[in-house]
Amino acid sequence: MSERPARKASMHSVGSNQLGMRQFNERIVLQAIRLHGALPKADVARLTRLSMQTVSLIVDHLIDDGLLQKDARTRVKGRIGQPSVPISLRADGAFSIGVKVGRRSLDVLSMDFAGSVRTRETLEYAYPDPHTLFPALEERLARVIAALGDGAPKIAGIGVAAPLWLGGWRDFFDTPPDALAAWNDIDIRERIQSMTALPVEFAKDTTAACAAELVMGQGRGLRNFLYVFIGTFIGGGLVIDGRLHAGPSGNAGAIGSFPLFDGKTRRAGQLLNTASVYVLEKAYAAAGAPAAAAHDERAGSPELRGLSEAWMRETCPAIATGIASSAALLDLEAVVIDGEIDRALLREVIRRTGEELGGFDWQGMTRPRLVEGQIGPDARAMGGAILPLYAHFAPKHELFLKPLEA
Repeated sequence: MSERPARKASMHSVGSNQLGMRQFNERIVLQAIRLHGALPKADVARLTRLSMQTVSLIVDHLIDDGLLQKDARTRVKGRIGQPSVPISLRADGAFSIGVKVGRRSLDVLSMDFAGSVRTRETLEYAYPDPHTLFPALEERLARVIAALGDGAPKIAGIGVAAPLWLGGWRDFFDTPPDALAAWNDIDIRERIQSMTALPVEFAKDTTAACAAELVMGQGRGLRNFLYVFIGTFIGGGLVIDGRLHAGPSGNAGAIGSFPLFDGKTRRAGQLLNTASVYVLEKAYAAAGAPAAAAHDERAGSPELRGLSEAWMRETCPAIATGIASSAALLDLEAVVIDGEIDRALLREVIRRTGEELGGFDWQGMTRPRLVEGQIGPDARAMGGAILPLYAHFAPKHELFLKPLEA
């Protein structure tokens, strides 16, 4: 694919006035409203480059289908004439289910068409044992669907977010020898598909989290960014030219596997061996503190502050090294950092990582800005829930569309 010249980022979604493009144009209109929020028909036409007549017909049809709704009239400052009628997504127009199969917990949630979480079920565990995890998942899936009541027939599908190598890095966990090895023979998507008649989509967990940030968070204003999620293991995703880039094996943005070296240039493990939440949890546990303290304000308490400081002294330079190397290869606009750790601790990690980046030689490349993610711990499950919504309601060949300005 030839490279496009750099242009100012925008949120325009471009449609077509040709016959036979109705479904595509409907999806373009839905995408524009999802990215921008409630819009008058005139603004939808301007953003999509569709004619006003075409937009009016599409919007009316989508209202009849229950996917859009008319909001109260508003007067736009500086405009003369009647107040405009904003058109917005109808929250109960459709639903989706997001499943996060993680190394330390399982999350199952339902999300409405406007992107709000309706119900949630969680299961925590010391390690993911497939013999107990899948029966527990099936139970929680049934409860989440039942909780939607009359909305259950409007479920578009189930999106699953999980690590690609759930059975890997066994030395991190205190597990029976063969407990994680069982994952090597399991296709998670197929296993969950056997539980339901709903279509099931799958993505790497941090790629799904990146999708959530792209659609509902900082990604709405960025075109090229590396996404970093500090979870049990640190991982990431990648957005290029406004589109989620999964890579040929679905593993793009796997910053957790970034190799680190000591002062003698000998290999010193991977980034995840240093910058993962699990490393901090183990430090807390060794000191007799609850591992869960890493996820709330206790991480900054006088009792645990020293351990948090020690973890950041190792973590922030390591993340900065991964970011600098990624920036040299990808010419990143920004790096979005999110996670399941305490929010104040996350912000401190971002600040210190920025300071570490200041010590690198940036000649010949552009230093990306660091941005705090907006979704938080639910990012992976919410990203999973986004997958079926986009499969059904986004322009298929423009998944996670963020086109250029007119």
